[in-house]
Amino acid sequence: MNFQSGELAICETCGTQYDVPLSSPPTSCRICDDPRQYVPASGQTWTSLSQSLQQNTFETDPSDPRIHYISTKPLTPAELPASLASSTSTRKQLGIGQRAILLETQHGNVLWDLVAFIDQETVDFVKSKGGLKAIIISHPHFYTTHLEWARIFACPVYISASDSTWLNRTDTNSVRRWITGTQAIPEVNGAVTAIQCGGHFDGSLVLLWEKKLFIADTMMSVPSGFYHKDRLPGTVSFSFQWSYPNLIPLPPSKIHGIWKAIKPFEFDTTYGAFPGQNVTRPDLKAQVLESMKIFCRVGGHENAAVYEETL
Repeated sequence: MNFQSGELAICETCGTQYDVPLSSPPTSCRICDDPRQYVPASGQTWTSLSQSLQQNTFETDPSDPRIHYISTKPLTPAELPASLASSTSTRKQLGIGQRAILLETQHGNVLWDLVAFIDQETVDFVKSKGGLKAIIISHPHFYTTHLEWARIFACPVYISASDSTWLNRTDTNSVRRWITGTQAIPEVNGAVTAIQCGGHFDGSLVLLWEKKLFIADTMMSVPSGFYHKDRLPGTVSFSFQWSYPNLIPLPPSKIHGIWKAIKPFEFDTTYGAFPGQNVTRPDLKAQVLESMKIFCRVGGHENAAVYEETL
C-alpha cells in the first residue's frame, strides 16, 4: 500500500508519527519522555508505516453489531510476555496496545481513537462498513498516524484544543477540528458527543453514543468492576490515573472534574481503551461516582469535593 507518510518516523513504543524521515529520526520521543509514558529499558526505537511488520485484527462487538474493534499485533508475535519482550524487535506490537472503535451510527460512521498501523486490509474493512465521516481521538497517546488515516478516508479528525501542544506533525490539509468542552459531532448530525473531562491530559475526551460511554483511559475499568454479586463495601469498578503505566494517581480535583463533565449524561455501558474493558450494568453511572469517592478516600484525601456529589 502506498502511503503519503510511509517513510516518516514512528515511535515503536507509543506509535506517534513525526514529521521527519525514518532515516533521520528524532533523538527521542516527546510522548514517551513525558512522565505519563515511558521509554523502554532497551531504549528508544523507530519504524515507519512502510517498514512496520504488523497486522490489524477486526472484531465485532457480540452485543452490538454496529460496534467494531481494530487492534494491532506483530506478524510474528514475541514468545515472551510484552513486559519482557525487547522493544527493538519487529516481533513487538506497534504502539501502546489500544484498540480503535468503529461506530456505525444512523448518520454515518465515526472512528473513536486510533491505532498507528494501517494497511490495505484495514482500509478495505472500514470501507466495507461504509467508510468514515469523522475520527475523534481521546488524547495524545493515541494521536499516532491520524493525518494518514484522515487522508485515506477523506474525513476530519477531532482533537481537544487543550492538547494541541502535543501534536507532532503539520496539518497541511487542514483536517483537524478542535473540541473545547462538550461538542456534538456535526458530520453525523450530532449522533455522538465528545466530552472534555481532563485528568489524564488536560484535554482528555470521552465519547457518548446513545447510552454508551467510550472512556479511553480517562478512567479505566478494573478487575473488581466486572463481578457484581455480594460486592463488599469499598470495592471499586474504575481507577483514575495521571499515568497508568507508572501508577501515578490523579488528584481529587481532577477526578471531580471528570465527574462534573459526565454528570449531565446518562450511560449504562463503558468501553475502555483496551480489549476486555467493556462494562455494562444499569447502575453503572453510580458505580463511577462510588469508585471516585473510594479512590479519593483510600488515598487519604479527607476533604475531596467529589464526596458531596450525588447522581
